Amino acid sequence: MTDIERNERKYPKLVLVGGGGHCRSVLSSIDRSKYADIVIVDSKENLGKDVDGVPIAGTDDDLAKLHDEGYCEAFITVGSVSSNPKRRRIYESLEKIGFSFPSFIDPSAAVADSAVIEEGVFVGKNAVINAGSRIGKFSIINTGAIADHDCNIGSFVHLSPGVVLSGTVTVGDNTHVGTGTCVKQCAKIGENTTVGMGSVVITDIPSNCVAYGVPCKVRDTL
Repeated sequence: MTDIERNERKYPKLVLVGGGGHCRSVLSSIDRSKYADIVIVDSKENLGKDVDGVPIAGTDDDLAKLHDEGYCEAFITVGSVSSNPKRRRIYESLEKIGFSFPSFIDPSAAVADSAVIEEGVFVGKNAVINAGSRIGKFSIINTGAIADHDCNIGSFVHLSPGVVLSGTVTVGDNTHVGTGTCVKQCAKIGENTTVGMGSVVITDIPSNCVAYGVPCKVRDTL
């Protein structure tokens, strides 16, 4: 389908916010044919470059202008390493401008029909979201992560690659769960918490802390 044909069918235009590694992961999961155009905003020094063929066409200062030009959908492609305040601030600025927020699920992911995926969520390659689970807005379910049945994942959560949540696990808002972490069934992890990579969570982890280890224990408070 040509660009003209996509525009005639009123396909939406999409702006991706952030041009780093997470942007590449998201782009590899998007069906680009469903968009009339896709552009990226990033730092000023990257203007004129591209990410896997998608141009970096502006900075954060250009978001309102892009919205006026018909880019009505936005997706946050700034990754989450250990916390999510930057992603939340980006969301608040995008919402104020008036953008809408799709969710993207890689075709290789397995998502149960009864699962609930809220706005702005990314579900990466070979991830699994099982029956009855809910993924809160703007969360990242990264490559190969598993949320088994009836998990409740808050907003702005990052389940890093290879995380395994057994059934009925709760993860609070703004929490980062590190690569390869395993969480026992029915365990609860609080808000604003970082769980270090490779941890084994067998008891509840409170809010506002850093926890890691085998077994996972609170090591610091925030």
